[in-house]
Amino acid sequence: MGNKLHIVSLGCTKNLVDTEVMMGKLQNFELTDDQGDADVIIVNTCGFIDAAKQESINTVLNLHDARKEDSVLVMAGCLSERYKEELAKDMPEVDIFTGVGDYDKIDELLQEKKSRFSEAVYLIDGAERVVTGSTYHAYIKLSEGCNQACSFCAIPSFKGKLNSRTLDSIAKEVEGLVAKGYYDFSFISQDSSSYLRDQNVKDGLSLLIQRIELIDGVKSARILYLYPSTTSMALLKNIAKSNIFHNYFDMPIQHINNDMLRIMKRGFGKKETLELLEFMKSLPNSFMRTSFIVGHPGETDEMFEEMCKFAANFGFDRINVFAYSDEETTTAHEMSEKIPVKIINKRAEILGEIAAEVMEKSLKGEIGKEVEIVIDGESEEHEYLLSAKELIWAPEIDGEIYVNDRTGDEELEFGKIYRAKITDIVGDILTATVDNA
Repeated sequence: MGNKLHIVSLGCTKNLVDTEVMMGKLQNFELTDDQGDADVIIVNTCGFIDAAKQESINTVLNLHDARKEDSVLVMAGCLSERYKEELAKDMPEVDIFTGVGDYDKIDELLQEKKSRFSEAVYLIDGAERVVTGSTYHAYIKLSEGCNQACSFCAIPSFKGKLNSRTLDSIAKEVEGLVAKGYYDFSFISQDSSSYLRDQNVKDGLSLLIQRIELIDGVKSARILYLYPSTTSMALLKNIAKSNIFHNYFDMPIQHINNDMLRIMKRGFGKKETLELLEFMKSLPNSFMRTSFIVGHPGETDEMFEEMCKFAANFGFDRINVFAYSDEETTTAHEMSEKIPVKIINKRAEILGEIAAEVMEKSLKGEIGKEVEIVIDGESEEHEYLLSAKELIWAPEIDGEIYVNDRTGDEELEFGKIYRAKITDIVGDILTATVDNA
């Protein structure tokens, strides 16, 4: 077997961390962007909803069509885990199948050229990763699995129950990355606010905050994927008190109609959800991101209209919109009041337009403010424009800033934090002047 590797990570940032673990185990390979030149091709798949499943299958088949003879094609991750028997039978193009339990054994699988599905989900613990996409930011996975029973979600059926990493394991990983120059971290999981509840610790995230604050070199952090019914006011207050963790609140509420929240089995009703959201919004310099699902079985026109009105007026900074996907193994799959796909798609389009307006309003609200930004590199727009993001923002999903001027003569460094004044907006991209005098 040759030593050129082409690797593709699909789906969420949690998948990306697992892909980086595989890259860490295969550092003797030379990475190549040319799949036709690769000796090993790995696709870390997503199996969350129909669109993601189709993207995963199409990606594997397209890579197979372009690969050279005698190369090895590996299908890994959630889709492979969820449909292991069906895929093994229906996709002879793939040489090795593996699921969500053997990312750190990928070198062994390639050596043996055998498929493998371990019973336990892989929980990163001490494995060396090759962090991609940034010289200063890294994602840190808190746990695997989920104890929630949301009607629309199939993740627990193939990822299992909540399984949290220890604080020591997480702290050691962060310390190792700080030693390599990383200072900005996003903490992620399926249900981050349940972290350590499987170890009988009610507010594990508050303990995490305390632990990370003790690590010299961590300058910036945020927690992604808070679940309403497991997020306490005490946790929100501890985030607000932190000098390192931003008031960045990523809470996918999925709906706001009280009956729909009950049908979705979200564990919280409208009143309790609003109490959390209003408190988050009241905190200084808060940034709020959420997600909504449209077209869930039983969603009436009135329920949808209530959600649209709320999304437009509450004051979110960013909104993700998902069209309901009818997933087997979920309770929603067995519900009778299914919404026609045509109506689901129309609702997604309507709410998507609202989400774009919400983001535009949030971005325009930044004009004139002085903020901390990080320079990521040269922009794709023009050689004289630099691409940056506000330090509080999560990478890639929250937006881009064009730096088009500076107050001093010093050259700006990529990956460095600067004070900047937001001056304007072009389309959905802010412009800024950096103060480096």
